[in-house]
Amino acid sequence: MSRESSDPARLWSALAPLLAGQPRVRLSRDAGKTYPQKFERDLTDALPTLPAAVRIFGKDGTCAAIFLDFDSSVAGAEWVEADVRALQTWLHSCGARWIEDYSPSGGRHVYIPLEQRVTFTEARDLVEALGTRHRSLDKTPHQNLLHGCMRTPGSPHKRGGHQQLAMSLNMAYDVVRRPNSPKIWANLTADLAAEIAAVRALRLEQSFIPATTEAPKAPRLAGRMSRPMQQLALTGLYDVNRYATDSDARQAVIVNAAAAGMELVDVERRVLQGIWPGLASFYARYPSRHRMPALKRDWANALSHLRKSQEKEARKNSVHISPTSQPSTQAGALLALKESIDSSNPDAEHRYIRTWRNALRLKESGYSDSRTGLARRMVLRALGEAAHMTASRFIEFGDRSLAVATGLDHTTVGAHLRALRSENNPLVTLVEQGRGTKGDLYMLTIPEDLKTAAEDLTWRKGKIHALRPVFRELGLPAAFVYEALEQSPIPLPTMELVRLTKLSRTAVTEALEILAAWKMISRNTARVWSVVTSTSLKELAEYFGVLEAVAAQMQRYRIERIVWRDWLSKNVTTVTELLSPGEDYPWEMFEGLPDEWSLSDMAFGQTG
Repeated sequence: MSRESSDPARLWSALAPLLAGQPRVRLSRDAGKTYPQKFERDLTDALPTLPAAVRIFGKDGTCAAIFLDFDSSVAGAEWVEADVRALQTWLHSCGARWIEDYSPSGGRHVYIPLEQRVTFTEARDLVEALGTRHRSLDKTPHQNLLHGCMRTPGSPHKRGGHQQLAMSLNMAYDVVRRPNSPKIWANLTADLAAEIAAVRALRLEQSFIPATTEAPKAPRLAGRMSRPMQQLALTGLYDVNRYATDSDARQAVIVNAAAAGMELVDVERRVLQGIWPGLASFYARYPSRHRMPALKRDWANALSHLRKSQEKEARKNSVHISPTSQPSTQAGALLALKESIDSSNPDAEHRYIRTWRNALRLKESGYSDSRTGLARRMVLRALGEAAHMTASRFIEFGDRSLAVATGLDHTTVGAHLRALRSENNPLVTLVEQGRGTKGDLYMLTIPEDLKTAAEDLTWRKGKIHALRPVFRELGLPAAFVYEALEQSPIPLPTMELVRLTKLSRTAVTEALEILAAWKMISRNTARVWSVVTSTSLKELAEYFGVLEAVAAQMQRYRIERIVWRDWLSKNVTTVTELLSPGEDYPWEMFEGLPDEWSLSDMAFGQTG
């Protein structure tokens, strides 16, 4: 083999950009064990120094090549060799051309470049069908539209060394520059017709939870689709027992989006920007110039369907409508709670809270940049955000509300609150312990030793944020770095960010790399950083799928609150019992203020 065929940098620059489904690559910082989404970067010709895997699917839900990963850990290197030889014989019989490489661990990759990109469903069907023939074939890269990725020739390997070509670079480059035609693709799928039918039939046999048996829904927010439809739009995966074809599945997404109050432009933007690659893949069978017109036709059909359904429902229920009936909500209780707090002068309270934020800035250096220290800093921010929301230094948000705001478990939040209020000169004080449906009452406290300095400091402009959903994926250091840049009136150099965030230089540098990779910040020619205001944190959170994690957490806590209220109604009948609970009082179930308002507002209202 020629020297250039074994040069990792040349292999990477020549082949990775042409094989990738989109110009993005994920790095592994744990020696090749995982390739997290937050470590995704733009794909360049420069060879990464860490194990790197290119994205298989594009923003439109299609791929430019089939990636076949034969894993030696499944059945050994000998089995991999046998499977690859059998695959090569089959590809040759179908007239296909391919590229092959191998890793130091004995695994092998086979790439089948395609002249015409194929949809996620088509690619998954073919790879799963091949999986019925070849035991060592790992099908998972093609089973995940959002996270499917694989190392290409030249990529560093977790055990040292690199992915090496099993052929000359000239031959491999010729294959990728002259990919397989649609006729060859037709030959491959025709020969696998029986296996493809078998894997589709297997999906029909898989168990799915009917919508009627799902757990109670999370609070429905304006403009938010149902969770199953959101996942379908993201991943392109659907219950084949409910939707027979991709066309049926995509129409279901469109109808649900329209019913949620979205506009056509919102859906078009999500498809074009790659926020909903699953939905985009359903339109990929059309030529590119016909995809948006097809989407508009589907939208018109969805609106027509919804109008007919609403008219039918109105005729059906008109005789049962009572003009005096009102839904049962907690709005009255929440308003009464807000009025009961001494907020006769909201401006004075906000001034106090901003001074408390100065005290937080002064004291933050005392918290380490360990996971525990960063979490406590975020809990304090959540308390500050809650105080601004209620215009009061007194906070009666339960642990579960704060858990949603911080991305932590409610038991972890409780532990951090106990530690924070036990500090010398604490920033938060427990005023009254909660009972029944009332949570612990806390007060933001400005320590005496910091009071003068906090009052002399200039107030920072802007809001104080708890953990905005996107940073559940990108991490706490990234949240603190972004906050510092967001609140600064001028761009900042790296060392100033280290000073402001109280993080190590290593943590700040890594956070800056992550934020820049997702176009959240940029660096100018003076090598200083600033926020890219056009990048939406909410849209990124939707792309990462973390909004679904927030909704699931809220749904779980809502169910637990229902259980808790039920226990109270059956076991507590007097005020004395409530104030002096017995040994059988289930403290592990206890949750304070059942405030769906606070959950919703803190989780989704501050997404940037």
